[in-house]
Amino acid sequence: MSISLTPAAADRVRSFLVSRGQGIGLRLGVRKTGCSGFAYVVNYADDSQADDIVFEEHGVKVFVDRGSLPLIDGTEIDFVKQGLNEAFKFRNPNVKGECGCGESFNV
Repeated sequence: MSISLTPAAADRVRSFLVSRGQGIGLRLGVRKTGCSGFAYVVNYADDSQADDIVFEEHGVKVFVDRGSLPLIDGTEIDFVKQGLNEAFKFRNPNVKGECGCGESFNV
């Protein structure tokens, strides 16, 4: 089981945490939604929960709840800038399809 961050994503998370002034890492999960079934949920991690699995990449901790992990196991998180747009991008090997807008996925 693994979740990984590219150097660009790790740098962005670190800068978010510094500007926020608190937090111990990134929290990644999924929720049922959208036309394809699931959407990523990304937040700051201010603490560790009892059911968290913790991964560390490039000095940044990623906290994932046990229920979400089977759907996102093996995912690489990247941070990309294209013109004025910037966003986290997810390379999830479990995805079988995505909606047209890219907001949700199915496994």
